Amino acid sequence: MTQRPTIGVAVVGTGRMGADHVRRLDRVTSGARVAAVVDVDAERAKRVADGVEGCAAFTDAAQAMAADGVDAVLIASPGPAHEAALLAAFAHDLPVLCEKPLTPDAASALRVMEAEQRLGHRRVQVGFMRRYDAEYQRLKALLDGGDLGRPLMLHNQHRNVSTPPGFTNEMTVNDSAVHEMDVARWLLDQEITAVTVLRPRPSSSAPDGVDDPQFLVFETDGGVLVDVEVNLNCGFGYQVRAEAVCERGTARIGDGVGLVTHTAGRWGGTIDQDFVTRFEDAYDRQVQAWIDATARGETVGPSVWDGYAAAAVCEAAVRAQQEGHRVPVDLVDRPPLYR
Repeated sequence: MTQRPTIGVAVVGTGRMGADHVRRLDRVTSGARVAAVVDVDAERAKRVADGVEGCAAFTDAAQAMAADGVDAVLIASPGPAHEAALLAAFAHDLPVLCEKPLTPDAASALRVMEAEQRLGHRRVQVGFMRRYDAEYQRLKALLDGGDLGRPLMLHNQHRNVSTPPGFTNEMTVNDSAVHEMDVARWLLDQEITAVTVLRPRPSSSAPDGVDDPQFLVFETDGGVLVDVEVNLNCGFGYQVRAEAVCERGTARIGDGVGLVTHTAGRWGGTIDQDFVTRFEDAYDRQVQAWIDATARGETVGPSVWDGYAAAAVCEAAVRAQQEGHRVPVDLVDRPPLYR
């Protein structure tokens, strides 16, 4: 049997997410090694690189991509920097795993999509990691199998312990509800055509100026209604749930029924406190799938189209927040590369 080559990865961005991906590629992922790290903070890049054997540190993404031993790129820098990094990767025709957002807005995502179209083949997998979560994958298989009939509604809950300093209403959409936007499109295999945002009175735990919780309603081109409770200062834990209501039954995930204890007259379990622990396995699966596909010369998973569609839905949702009414989603025709 021919041994497959080890994929040398340049990780762009060494903040919390990027550093975690460096750890994952170095210690968890099979068939990969961290060949380079990139950060505008040279000292931080060097600290991360020093912890990985044979890893070089750069402050310029294009230079890292041109370095010896770099076969692929993982982008985990802030969203506004993604477009330039993606175009640099296209110039070297390198496979890319790009953390969400693909880019911060639909116009820049469209430019990236047009650039990838000009390559003539897919190069980007977008980091919507929920598609790799075992529970979401079981729900997807159930819906695709058709045993419950057609989906009619999809209920979602997205809860965080608290929001960090500087959090805004727009971030409720762009940083949180965007995951439900993508996973709803994927579970249903339908596009979101309109968004409405409703707001109850704010929780006393919400920071000044932030409307929390919020209730989003998506309409799809297949006639399904999708709702999302985004409750980002719930105080008790990180909780993500989804329930599909179909013609012949329902299916729900996210109840967290792992270890349950019974002791001293009480029963209970634990609740994850952030997304890193709740979706750790999904992140591992996502990166491994990317490396495996790269070794085969393929690109799989969420595409640039998915990143663009999410950005377009986010823009409609922010408008719905600000204007207080239903807002249609404006999508270009899907190019052949993503059909």
